Amino acid sequence: MASTSLAALPSQLASPGRLRPRRGRAALSSTARPHVLLHRAPRGGSRCRLAVTCNAQAVAPTSIAQGTPVRPTSILVVGATGTLGRQVVRRALDEGYDVRCLVRPRPAPADFLRDWGATVVNVDWEGKVALIQCAKAMGIQKYVFYSIHNCDKHPEVPLMEIKHCTEKFIQDSGLDYIIIRLCGFMQGLIGQYAVPILEEKSVWGTDAPTRIAYMDTQDVARLTFIAMRNEKATKKLLTFAGPRAWTTQEVITLCERLAGQDANVTTVPVAVLRFTRQLTRFFQWTNDVADRLAFSEVLSSDTVFSAPMSETYQLLGVDANDILSLEKYLQDYFTNILKKLKDLKAQSKQTDIFF
Repeated sequence: MASTSLAALPSQLASPGRLRPRRGRAALSSTARPHVLLHRAPRGGSRCRLAVTCNAQAVAPTSIAQGTPVRPTSILVVGATGTLGRQVVRRALDEGYDVRCLVRPRPAPADFLRDWGATVVNVDWEGKVALIQCAKAMGIQKYVFYSIHNCDKHPEVPLMEIKHCTEKFIQDSGLDYIIIRLCGFMQGLIGQYAVPILEEKSVWGTDAPTRIAYMDTQDVARLTFIAMRNEKATKKLLTFAGPRAWTTQEVITLCERLAGQDANVTTVPVAVLRFTRQLTRFFQWTNDVADRLAFSEVLSSDTVFSAPMSETYQLLGVDANDILSLEKYLQDYFTNILKKLKDLKAQSKQTDIFF
């Protein structure tokens, strides 16, 4: 999952309404990664243990003067170009907030964010380090951090360990916060399963019974803003999960039914993932690959990435029937894409010339 953070408005503030977005100063949060000290402990035998140290005290320097006041309708989104980040930006602009986005410099610029009406600022590593300090000094009213479900149960996975460490760091920072753990995004299934099936390409999966309660990122963004305006959600750790948890095979079967054709499934045994991860640990230049495989291994285990949502719905005043199901999401996708393909085929026939 992409690391997305959101800095927020006063917790007592009501929605500003459907106003025309204005460019203005931003307010919010950060991935607290720079404040997580990560190092690899010396190998003892054949295992390499990750040691993560959280230092929440380092982000509250007493020498920083009070910053410029921030308008209560201003929001800063860190990680705004990701799958969830762009939905948060879109939702904030639609609700009339002034949105500023911090993005990493990249060959493909985030022009679409500017086109929507957001202000885009490139940030380097040092900027990330200073961001949480600025949030504290400026009196940011709400800090929203997106984490991963069950991250506290997998310290062997660097991404999940950093997420958990960041959670603890935020809780000790003195800021008002909301931590939201996520299970999985529906949008990721399009490129992983739907498109390959339509193009008759291989679909990759594992033989593990992992179940994931996928959620539409638009629903995640909507619930986030409801939570930010709800005083009862302050300093809460919430988990957002979709209506049902699905196995890989169940998702593939659903896509096959909606596409009207069979998938070419290539199964990768979990044992192969484990062996590959252990092998890549031996070389420094493949450490990043090993870390990614560690996360993939968790996703390919018998872990259930889901959580009961009844209490969360009650807390936020949300009707469970308003949350998009995976069946409806994929049905809408395949209906639209198949209609477009049919229209393109019809247009192609109309332009054929026979001699």
